[in-house]
Amino acid sequence: MTSEFKNILITGAAGFIGFHLAKRLLGDGFNVFGVDNLNDYYDVNLKKDRLKLLTQNPRFTFFQTDLCDLEGLKKIFNAHPVDVVVNLAAQAGVRYSLINPHAYVESNLVGFVNILECCRHNHVKHLVFASSSSVYGANTNMPFSVHDNVDHPVSLYAATKKSNELMAHTYSHLYNLPCTGLRFFTVYGPWGRPDMALFLFTKAILDNKPIKVFNHGKMQRDFTYIDDIVEGVVRVINAVPEPNLNWSGDAPDCGTSYKPYRIFNIGNNNPVELMRFIEAIEKALGRKAEKELMDIQPGDVAATYANIDDLYNAVGFKPETSIEEGIEKFIEWYKSYYQG
Repeated sequence: MTSEFKNILITGAAGFIGFHLAKRLLGDGFNVFGVDNLNDYYDVNLKKDRLKLLTQNPRFTFFQTDLCDLEGLKKIFNAHPVDVVVNLAAQAGVRYSLINPHAYVESNLVGFVNILECCRHNHVKHLVFASSSSVYGANTNMPFSVHDNVDHPVSLYAATKKSNELMAHTYSHLYNLPCTGLRFFTVYGPWGRPDMALFLFTKAILDNKPIKVFNHGKMQRDFTYIDDIVEGVVRVINAVPEPNLNWSGDAPDCGTSYKPYRIFNIGNNNPVELMRFIEAIEKALGRKAEKELMDIQPGDVAATYANIDDLYNAVGFKPETSIEEGIEKFIEWYKSYYQG
C-alpha cells in the first residue's frame, strides 16, 4: 500500500486487533510504535506471545505505557515522529462494564482525552480510533447506519465509545484534528480475545463442557473476520477526512461534519444467528456442543447489522469472509496454539 505516511502509532498493540494491524502495517513497510499497558483483563501470556511476533521486525518499537499516564505518553510523542495514531486501546467487554465501571472511565475516557491532547500538540495528521457497534444500543432500525442518532446506549461500555466520538469531534472542531471513528462489529479470528464467544465456545466444546447460549440462540451478530477489519482500517488510515460542505446545523448528519471528521461502520453486512455460528464451530471441530439455553444478559442487544455503504463509497472496501471460512481459520490457529 502506497502512503504519504511512514510512522504509525498503535495503542492496544498487544491486543487482538492491534496485533493484526501492526503485523499488516509492518509487512507494508511502515514504522510502527506500539503502546500497551499489558493489563490482566485476559491472559497476559497471549498478549506477550503476540508481541514476540511483532518485535521480530526491526521497524516495530514497543512501549509498555498506560493511556492514563499522560507524561509517559508525552515522552513517546516527543521522542518519535508520529504521522498517524490508531487508538485501539480500551477497556473492552459489555458485561464487565457492569462489574467494574471505573475501569471504563479511566481507560476509555481519561485515556482517550490524553491521546487527543498528544495528537493535538504533536500535529498528528490523522487520528483513527475504535468505536463499537454497541453504540447503537436501543436502536432497532436495521441495518445500522452511521447517519442515525445513537443517543440511547444500553451499557457503560457503549456510552464510553459514544463519548469518544463526541470528544474526537470536539478536537476536530477546536483544533482541526482529522479524526475517523470506526464502529467495529463483533470481530473474530486467530489470536482473538479469550472472553469472546468463539473462544469460549471452542474451549468448552473441546473440554466436553456445556456452552452458555444467551437469548436462547436467537442473538444475531454481524460477525466480522479480523483480516477484513484490518483491510478496512489500513484503507481508512490513508483516507484523511475532509469537511462535508453540505453539512447543515439545521439537520445535522451524525456520520460527517463541517470539520475533518467521519464515522464508519466496519461490519460483515450479513448478520448471523448465534445457532448458525455454533453449528459452524461444531462442523470445524467435528463434534457437537452441549447447549445451556439462557436469557439475554443485561447490557446486551439482540441483534447487530452494519450498513457499510459509507465505508465502501469512501475507500472501496467491504468485508467478504464467510463465517464458515473465518471459523475454520480460528480453529486451526486455536489447535496449533493450545494443542500443538
